[in-house]
Amino acid sequence: MSTSEIATVLAWHEALNSGDVETLLALSSDDIEVGGPKGATQGLTALEEWVGSAGITLKPGNMYVHDGVVVVEQEASWASDPETTHNVASAFRVVHDQVTSTFRHDNLAAAFAATDLSEKDII
Repeated sequence: MSTSEIATVLAWHEALNSGDVETLLALSSDDIEVGGPKGATQGLTALEEWVGSAGITLKPGNMYVHDGVVVVEQEASWASDPETTHNVASAFRVVHDQVTSTFRHDNLAAAFAATDLSEKDII
């Protein structure tokens, strides 16, 4: 486990949730992959466009880490309906203190299945 990977993912959440796009981009690799229920995209321009259109807030909860992969349980809300929250989980790949991919899943079990992480990887 690396505290660097955890710190990177927490800083990424903070930048996203505060609307600090400059920091979010600095924490992300040039060819970052971003995916979720509506598909996937790649690159910093795509990430910036997603942030501008998604209107999402992701409050991190439990974190699971192994070999550069971080799965985060999250409470998600959208600007269009901020009072309604959904429990989701996202899988992050972190390399050299930059997020190289993030994929949002409907639940923790789906994130575990996509990453081969499990409850034993909780921090």
